[in-house]
Amino acid sequence: MYGASYAEMMDDSPALARERERAAFDRAINLMKRAEAADAPEALRREATSFLQRLWSLLIDDLANPENGLPKELRADLISIGLWNMSRTDQILRGDATGFEPLIYVNTLIRDGLQ
Repeated sequence: MYGASYAEMMDDSPALARERERAAFDRAINLMKRAEAADAPEALRREATSFLQRLWSLLIDDLANPENGLPKELRADLISIGLWNMSRTDQILRGDATGFEPLIYVNTLIRDGLQ
């Protein structure tokens, strides 16, 4: 997901691309769950928020591309979810929000929807 464009991944195999997406969401969710622990170090909280921001940044860039094959309304909805994720992680980094629970919940739903 990091070196290739989303379109290049989809050219390889849609199933493989979905599996890579699921793996990226799995990693984000795992990091957030670990960062949610009361004794989690600040570095882990930063790693979790940074990874989630990078993930959604890549997804938003792809969703904003007119060549993306998803329906326009779905792309807009997913971009809104991505922007909310980025806003929430900013709040965590600033100390305005402490919990990852809403992020874990939403990202788990997104991951589980990748079939």
